[in-house]
Amino acid sequence: MDGGSEKSAVRNARILIISIVGVCLVVGFILVIRLTAQANIPVSDERPDALAGSQDACVECHRQSSPGIVQQYSHSSMASANVTCNDCHVVSADYPGAIAHEGSYVLHSPSTAKCQSCHAEETAQYLQSRHALPSWVAVVGSKDLPADLMAQYQSIPEGQFAPNKERNAIAALEGEDITHFACETCHAIGKPAVDSSTGQCQKCHLRHEFSLEQARKPETCNACHIGPDHPQWEIYQESPHGIAYATGGYRYNWEAEPGTLTVKDFPAATCSVCHMSGFGGAPTTHDVGDRLSWYLFASVSQRRPDWEKNKQSMQSVCLECHNQQFVNDLYDKADNATLAVNAFVDQGSQIMTPLREGGLISPKAFDEPIEYQEFELWHHWGRTAKFGLWMQGPDYTQWHGAYEMVKTLTEMKAMAEDILNQ
Repeated sequence: MDGGSEKSAVRNARILIISIVGVCLVVGFILVIRLTAQANIPVSDERPDALAGSQDACVECHRQSSPGIVQQYSHSSMASANVTCNDCHVVSADYPGAIAHEGSYVLHSPSTAKCQSCHAEETAQYLQSRHALPSWVAVVGSKDLPADLMAQYQSIPEGQFAPNKERNAIAALEGEDITHFACETCHAIGKPAVDSSTGQCQKCHLRHEFSLEQARKPETCNACHIGPDHPQWEIYQESPHGIAYATGGYRYNWEAEPGTLTVKDFPAATCSVCHMSGFGGAPTTHDVGDRLSWYLFASVSQRRPDWEKNKQSMQSVCLECHNQQFVNDLYDKADNATLAVNAFVDQGSQIMTPLREGGLISPKAFDEPIEYQEFELWHHWGRTAKFGLWMQGPDYTQWHGAYEMVKTLTEMKAMAEDILNQ
């Protein structure tokens, strides 16, 4: 091959390689766009920048010191409604928790009392919910609540169910250094603030964007509703509703106006659709227990005080997609299955009764192996089975629930026999 032909061949090879690389880059870019859409990740932020050109002193300063916060807030619905930093953060000098800052007094984190000034109805609903004081009391106990908060706690269905709670025994065993980063992280959604208001709205409405989409997506609930004692996120993922969300959720109308949602906006249920959103015949609520029939969190579940009204409210959501016979059948069978889980827990109590009555185990909590088995019987496996059957997660109802209960009962019987025969 002469020199000219050789150079021509090299040039053609280079052109071919460049063409192939170019095609791969274009195809790759298209795939990224499609996968990004399917993962519910916006390719670009379509919301207007409400703080563009703002000369507000807070905005100008924080654009330098914490630009991420300004970027988030500038695209929020609250910024679009002309809610300013001062409206949420600035307080009087004598306000509980106020700190001096740049010539004013501010709250680092606005309390529920600040949210209540604009969102009175939502706050009132929340204060009657399990997300309020019952969530915090479940870890720290109720004995240190001041009289006004104790009265508030006892007015809530969960507070009536267990009005005099001690500090959680596991939390006490692990100590404050651990629980601050563990149980308290989630249960602080109901933590009292220094101004005596209750709760932390930002646990669900993450700062500073306060996006409807973010608050409505199941991944937000996943922050706390996960793990062996309350695996609602995992159960939802394997349920028909979760599969519909995983495969088509990018088409849902996440920013629809509250109180207007229909099956056109949400073709399948999400956590918020079932428990909070105005959907079907159910109005919007911030009381996450308002549509529940049972105290499923309890060791032995009982009906909630207004369970019949709650049931009707939840079923009005179900009936947007399912017929009455399907819904009735689900409820009848789930009620029976809940009682069956209760029976397993009762068997565990019967195993433990002679040990406690005979003084064969110490009164101190969690200092003997059989006590952990008793605890996991209801707190892990029993709760998982109940959540699984109501949320249509068969694997969690069975292998992470009922099977573990049967296995644990067998182990408890053997351990009890050993103790009784010592």
